[in-house]
Amino acid sequence: MAPIARFRFPRFLLLILTLCEATVVLAIAQDAAPGRKLIHKTMPAYPALARQANLAGTVKVIAVVGPDGKVRAVEPLGGSPILIEAAKEAVVQWKFAPAPAESREVIELHFNP
Repeated sequence: MAPIARFRFPRFLLLILTLCEATVVLAIAQDAAPGRKLIHKTMPAYPALARQANLAGTVKVIAVVGPDGKVRAVEPLGGSPILIEAAKEAVVQWKFAPAPAESREVIELHFNP
């Protein structure tokens, strides 16, 4: 291996690792950023089928919130399908503070029997 090539690879690897670290820090900062203020929150009803199965878990959804603060749509990101339906029914009733534009709020709901 040529002497110059030996020095290029570690530098290249260091550059890649630095860029990856900056991306991770940026992603954490975006998740930590506060969303719109919640004005009214409806708690989800615990589904009877989930209660019978003693099902617990976390559901993550994205609420599409209009400028007026009303939830226009709820998109599931993860969780049990039984619990997702209950979460969607509750979140669609939530009310957020008005804002100049539509926003997408990531919401995590925890279900325990």
